[in-house]
Amino acid sequence: MSGFKGYKKDDEEGNAGGSPFQGLEKTAVLQEARTFNNNNINARKCAVVLTKILYLINQGANFTTTEATETFFAITKLFQSKDVTLRRLVYLAIKVMSSIADDVIIVTSSLTKDMTGKEEMYRAPSIRALCSITDNTMMQAIERYMKQAIVDRNPSVASAALVSAMSIVHKGGMDVVKRWMNEAQEALSSDNIMVQYHALGLLYHLRKHDRLAVSKMVTKLTKSSLRSPFAYCLLIRIACKVLETEERKSESSLYDFLENCLRHKSEMVVYEAARAMVNIDNVTARELQPAVSVLQLFLGSPKPTMRYAAAKTLSRIAMVHPTSVTSCNMDLETLITDSNRSIATLAITTLLKTGNENNVERLMKQISSFMSEISDEFKTVVVDAIHSLCLKFPRKHHVLMTFLSNMLRNEGGVEYKKAIVNTLISIIEENSDAREAGLAHLCEFIEDCEHIDLAIRVLHLLGREGSRTRNPYQYIRFIYNRVILEKPPVRAAAVASLAKFGASCDELLDSVIVLLDRCLLDNDNEVRDRAILYLEVLKKRQKSLSTQYILSGLGVSIVGLERALLQYTKEPTMSPFDIKSVPIDTAPLVPKQSKAEVSAASVTAAVPMATRQDVYVEQLAAIPEFAQLGNLFKSSEKAVELTESETEYVVCCVKHTFQKHIVFQFNITNTLNDQLLEQVKVEMEEPEGYQVISYIPTPSLPYNQPGTCYTLVEITDPDAISGTFLNTLKFQVKDCDPTTGEPDNDVGYADEYVLENIDITLADHVQRLVRPNFAVSWDEIGEENQVEETFTLSSMKDIEDAVKQMIAFMGMQPCERSDVVEKKSSHMLLLSGVFRGGHDVLVKAKLAMSQAVSAKITVRSDHLGVCELVAASVA
Repeated sequence: MSGFKGYKKDDEEGNAGGSPFQGLEKTAVLQEARTFNNNNINARKCAVVLTKILYLINQGANFTTTEATETFFAITKLFQSKDVTLRRLVYLAIKVMSSIADDVIIVTSSLTKDMTGKEEMYRAPSIRALCSITDNTMMQAIERYMKQAIVDRNPSVASAALVSAMSIVHKGGMDVVKRWMNEAQEALSSDNIMVQYHALGLLYHLRKHDRLAVSKMVTKLTKSSLRSPFAYCLLIRIACKVLETEERKSESSLYDFLENCLRHKSEMVVYEAARAMVNIDNVTARELQPAVSVLQLFLGSPKPTMRYAAAKTLSRIAMVHPTSVTSCNMDLETLITDSNRSIATLAITTLLKTGNENNVERLMKQISSFMSEISDEFKTVVVDAIHSLCLKFPRKHHVLMTFLSNMLRNEGGVEYKKAIVNTLISIIEENSDAREAGLAHLCEFIEDCEHIDLAIRVLHLLGREGSRTRNPYQYIRFIYNRVILEKPPVRAAAVASLAKFGASCDELLDSVIVLLDRCLLDNDNEVRDRAILYLEVLKKRQKSLSTQYILSGLGVSIVGLERALLQYTKEPTMSPFDIKSVPIDTAPLVPKQSKAEVSAASVTAAVPMATRQDVYVEQLAAIPEFAQLGNLFKSSEKAVELTESETEYVVCCVKHTFQKHIVFQFNITNTLNDQLLEQVKVEMEEPEGYQVISYIPTPSLPYNQPGTCYTLVEITDPDAISGTFLNTLKFQVKDCDPTTGEPDNDVGYADEYVLENIDITLADHVQRLVRPNFAVSWDEIGEENQVEETFTLSSMKDIEDAVKQMIAFMGMQPCERSDVVEKKSSHMLLLSGVFRGGHDVLVKAKLAMSQAVSAKITVRSDHLGVCELVAASVA
């Protein structure tokens, strides 16, 4: 553009890479826009000002309606200029400003004139501008011109008309554009590749809500030969949408069409077909083979885009069908040295997913020379792939952890270092053989770690895992060095870690007491306070105290503790504060995160977040009928659906367990817009051992507004565990106007609706509780209150299934990663929880597989009756 020669010169003088319009002010540009009103238009100057306005709009500058309208009318005066560049900028400005200016319809006649004129340079942009300002009511005035433009011999005009027609469809003009179907069909046979592509796009948008019409169109086009590779790519995508609705995809003619496209002369079409085959749901390895073969050829393409696309798609295949990509490993290895680092990273991560155990060392050597050349973002991707490889080949943990440790010593940002530490921690927790080697690497890392959060995380891990190793004393030096050299948060974490060694290892207790005694002179309050607490506990030399206050922690809800302490300070009393008045901390459900992430979150969290159970405590505390029930022991992890989602009334139930009561919370939604429900409650027929005390209805339940009612049930038999409640939804109905929701009259009538049953199981009486050191807790309870049961789990297909079902049924927290089942004939499941009433429960379940799964369960608790109840429930 002639108006930018000055800016190009500036760039050459040293400002290359910066925007020539950076720092523009809207007010100054609007002042410059007055030049549009001059009688003698300076095309070059006007083009520059118009470009500035477009730049400001694209950068998000806020033009008021008045400013936009005045500027828009000034721009329309530029129609008298014959400069082609300026005229095309005018069309673009009209299109952009049509949504913020008023009365833009005034330029319709000028645009229509240019659209039908003889100047080919003006026709296409004028069509796009005209369709952007014309609403559906005025479309009839230009409909004839649009039909002619769609079949115009000038490709740019035809494409502009087709694209504008699609924008009209998106604005709600479907009925108008449908009348142009014949012209669009004619444009589909155009020799121009872009016209053909845009015509196919318009035809699809007009028919996409009619599945049969789309299917017929695709079937017809797959049998013809389109000239445009762009149209072929679009057709492949449309065919995939149709293919998703078919059951036997591999037997469909559309699947044959995709295979035929793999032999197309255009690389673009071939790749699109291969990518489409990869994305088909439930595709098998055999069906993927043609696509993999094509992608393998692309790995050797001289074009970086094709190599990148092929490597990325193969990486995706490797996540589901790694064996299918094994044949490409030699080609992928050549890409490790590719000059494009994105391609090299994809090649490495794919190799890590598909490699075999024998070539892990060689692969690590190849990657070592490559890692220094890529950014932290790509390094993190490689770290994640190495983690997956270590899970796949646990015997190679030494090689992989050494590689990760070397990466940890290199320069890098905190997120990159965090990814490596997370991976090392995960490997340690998932592979017991890797524990000592992994801890040694992490100890070296914290010697010169500058990131406080990572140092705290490693110290937390050392306190939990280091005491279980064969030589726990070797870690004391690394931990105590942190007390001497680091900042207060790290010193506090190191003191806690030392205390755990003293609590777990009797032979180290005296040495730990000496070291903690030195910490009493620390300058930081928290470090001293921790040292004092741990010293007092350890000096008593009582396993129960050490377990409760050092190894296990308080085990209470932090939010609940805060609330209980606040209440205690408000009410004058002479009795000491009782920690048992605080609700138990809710353990996570079957975790999606790794233990490393969970433990890190617990260490580094600055502000305690209210859990789901804390929210329920607040809700129930606001109801007077529940004020005397005591602390909420447990709320069910998932709401029980009592109706189908499509029924008139949608009801789900949350069970809240107290020491001697259960509160059933019913969340109800009325889906009938012609009914108003009042006094809505759920009446329950209780099983033996339970008694309904009261109902708390919801006063009114309008259409589509959720409401809540409650049923209070007393546990009359302390030994009652399981039972089934029969439920009926009862309410008063008032017919109402569907539009306003107002009832027709004040008189209603009684009605009821039968709901699904609710089962009470052992899991409703047990709260999950994390035990960082299960063995210590098990020995602490002892054999005095212990019950053993042996039985056969004939309904379970294997040990893994038995573990999942036992965890769900018993509602306890799996410990020591015992929920992860290896491929062995036997397995030991360790579970921890608290029974209703505050009784600790520990379970060892030894599972063995022969013809069926057999289980020997040992239950220990501080109450013999609880042991018997838990064992009897499982049996």
